[in-house]
Amino acid sequence: MEAAGRVFWITGLSGAGKTTVGRALCDRLRSAGRPVVFLDGDALRAAISEDLGHTTDSRQRSAMRNARLCQLLAGQGNDVVCATISLFHEVQRWNRENIPGYREIYLQVPIDELRRRDTKGIYAGAHRGELRDVVGLDVPAQVPETPDLVLDNHGSLDPTAAVERIWAVCALREKTPAAGPAHGFTTKAETLEALAPLLRHGRVLPQVRLTVGEWRADPAGVLTHIAAVPWSAGSLIVRSSARDEDGVAGSQAGRYDSVLGVAGTTVALTRAIDQVIASFTDGGRPDDQVFVQPMLDSVAMAGVAFSRSPSGGGPYVIVNYDDRTGRTDQVTAGVGDRLETFLCLKSRIDACPPALAPIVTLMGELETLLACNAIDVEFAQGGDGHLYLLQVRPLAVDHHGKAGDAEIEAVLADIARKVELLNRPHPFLHGSRTIFGVMPDWNPAEIIGLRPYPLSLSLYRELITDAIWAYQRDNYGYQNLRSFPLLVSFQGLPYIDVRVSFNSFVPSDVPSELAGRLVNYYIDRLLAEPHLHDKVEFEIIFSCYTLDLPERLQRLREHGFSEQDVQELTCALRRLTNRVIHGETALWRHDRAKVDVLAQRLPMIAGAEIDKISRIYWLIEDCKRYGTLPFAGLARAGFIAVQLLQSFVAVGVLDAEEHATFMASVDTVGSRIGHDFGRLDKAGFLERYGHLRPGTYDILSPRYDEAPDLYFDWSSAEPCQGGSPRFALSIEQLRRIEHMLKEHELDIDVLSLMEFIKAGIEGREYAKFVFTRSLSDALSQIRELGADHGLSAEDCAYLNYDAIRALYSQSGSVSEILRESVARGRESHALTRKLILPPIISAPEQVFAFHLPPSQPNFITRKTITAPVAKVGDPPESFAGRILFVPSADPGFDWIFTRGISGFVTQFGGVNSHMAIRAGELGIPAVIGAGEALFEQWRGAQKLSLDCMNQKVSIIA
Repeated sequence: MEAAGRVFWITGLSGAGKTTVGRALCDRLRSAGRPVVFLDGDALRAAISEDLGHTTDSRQRSAMRNARLCQLLAGQGNDVVCATISLFHEVQRWNRENIPGYREIYLQVPIDELRRRDTKGIYAGAHRGELRDVVGLDVPAQVPETPDLVLDNHGSLDPTAAVERIWAVCALREKTPAAGPAHGFTTKAETLEALAPLLRHGRVLPQVRLTVGEWRADPAGVLTHIAAVPWSAGSLIVRSSARDEDGVAGSQAGRYDSVLGVAGTTVALTRAIDQVIASFTDGGRPDDQVFVQPMLDSVAMAGVAFSRSPSGGGPYVIVNYDDRTGRTDQVTAGVGDRLETFLCLKSRIDACPPALAPIVTLMGELETLLACNAIDVEFAQGGDGHLYLLQVRPLAVDHHGKAGDAEIEAVLADIARKVELLNRPHPFLHGSRTIFGVMPDWNPAEIIGLRPYPLSLSLYRELITDAIWAYQRDNYGYQNLRSFPLLVSFQGLPYIDVRVSFNSFVPSDVPSELAGRLVNYYIDRLLAEPHLHDKVEFEIIFSCYTLDLPERLQRLREHGFSEQDVQELTCALRRLTNRVIHGETALWRHDRAKVDVLAQRLPMIAGAEIDKISRIYWLIEDCKRYGTLPFAGLARAGFIAVQLLQSFVAVGVLDAEEHATFMASVDTVGSRIGHDFGRLDKAGFLERYGHLRPGTYDILSPRYDEAPDLYFDWSSAEPCQGGSPRFALSIEQLRRIEHMLKEHELDIDVLSLMEFIKAGIEGREYAKFVFTRSLSDALSQIRELGADHGLSAEDCAYLNYDAIRALYSQSGSVSEILRESVARGRESHALTRKLILPPIISAPEQVFAFHLPPSQPNFITRKTITAPVAKVGDPPESFAGRILFVPSADPGFDWIFTRGISGFVTQFGGVNSHMAIRAGELGIPAVIGAGEALFEQWRGAQKLSLDCMNQKVSIIA
């Protein structure tokens, strides 16, 4: 009986290059002596589906005819290459179940590139409205679920290279499970040896390989063998190559030793080989390997590159590199303090900087040779200009959802278009352009995270960034931005529209022409110094009057602003500040009173005989009116208070120690938590603080009273020894401040000013404490509502609050509306989790390729501490005496201060954040807002030194 042939099913959207690649593959198969039949989709339609139309149903019937014909021809011993769109999961599954030699190749090309090619005029016709039922536009394309190979068929990939990749993955091997494409990996040393003669875009250093068994049986013979190679007299590296290392089953990355800079002597080599073997599990198995290579001299650049995002599996090349020290281990050992990170969408590698282009090219070559599209590569560029491959292994990827690369590219193209549209001049906004950031103003990265669940994001917009924020700014005397949302969602990734934000910090009585120049100056300054993105109110914009304002305004003069401009802004800021701080009529006092109204109304809502949807709706409505609105005002007052206090230091009235003492004397909710933890019993403590959550807007973040033993060690609760430090101004300081207030025409006396500064900081924290109770109760009610309709807490995280608001004011099936919202949220968030965007976006092209910008963390206290590192996900009982890494400066993380930590580092957060204030109160060394790159780098260390006085973090181990 004649053996069945194979079917190479090449699929993709119109214009993806299916026919070109298919014909080239046919030529390759014929040259190998295979009988082959080529079937082109257009020709097939004319031959066997002429009776069908172009609706979705007709297209699927046509695809099934193609599949059955392929089955028939392959059954007669032919290889069949079928180039067809046929993007239907039902057809693809039928092929797998019914065609033994089925190979599925998906050609993915960005939609913009397809529109550019458009040789058949299909996309242009659809754009003009002349064509309908176009796959990928108005007919959904069902991207293959488990293709044997995905090819990015654009950019540098030509048909010859595409066929070589298909040949390596699909033609030269028998069918293997989709989960194991990296069949080319063996041990670290063997993989490098096999690749050495094949690489065209990189080199592999020579090696001598030995097994543990060989070393134990004949160490002298091994050393003689090493000594015989010509490079053995130089500096060497002895490396691990265990059987359980760098394979498909697991990487064991960093688990085993490598010894650098080994002299080529018997004693040194023996010691190094013994050290590597001793690091193996149970001292090494006989077939575990060690290999010796020459050390690379004059390293210009070294690092690690991934060909996928490890978290989410997005189609990115990620290069983390060191081009300063001349060493090869700064990235892998996690000890480099000036590392660079570059990310690039695979389909946009033309945007790669010239210095990194050879690395990206090498990654593509390795993917082809190893038949694996997710690899982890260590590389070095020598002083000779050559690129060296030091290590390659399969990359463990945490995939989320079924969103394919083509969908990700389409979403990013949409985001880039949105960035371009929002960058245009607007008739009701000052400033000629905008930028987007995750940390300025109402910094979403700190409050809800970079990839919040849909419920968290929709609640944050409802409570703060859609309208409340602008209403408050207008009330306090700034520009009226009430029709502008502050937050822009890029496929679920929250960004602040910085132009809108900067407009809202211009006093309302500043002339329009000056306001426009101010906003442009603020934007240009942030672009020039992006590390200030979490400090814009303190370092870039002028939003209130302070005692050092005249000196700070010198910057404007240096950038072309006239003396009249400066005086107009000065007077406007003085008038605004006086309205905020002045006596009994001060705006902040009215806001503080509103917060008490919220606390009084909450029990009324909780006790009312209303349904859950109504209760949720009114908890959120009350939270907006009496919670987040006055909180926004008190937060503004708090910012002004902190800036005024800092200006005391700037003009020499206070020194840094006195400033720290004042901050420690402030009586905030955070300081009360620490005090009450030692004073109250468990029930009393949870009654007061039980509503707090580490993730204020996250329904999956347990409240204190839902998981009290997770957060607190009740056996360690002891009454606080001593109280807060006492702060008092000297007579001379009082006189100087009083004199300066009159000189600067601030309409307040010194004692009232100190009351305002203290009340401003305390009021902000109190308002947050009160409104988060309403929000936390609403989240608990949403969880119960979901349970009533068969939804888990995780399901509820994918809800959009809009669905609950709609249910309050309309009839309909509650279960159906909730489930539809959850389904949409899940689908959308699956894409969100695969996307990576820069923390600051100033141009559309940065959506596809970018370097992570440097950050400038905020150091709290003037202390120095050296201690081991702990992560917030570790067992809480292990925190004592350690430097704790916390993702954000959310107030719900207050519980960490009951665990005896020595210091802490947050990824996000500003100098005025809740956690910064708490660190100052408690005198705990802290680094607030380290940024993504430094946070990940420091978190990977075993021991750190925080030198807050000199604003320096050092990796000790």
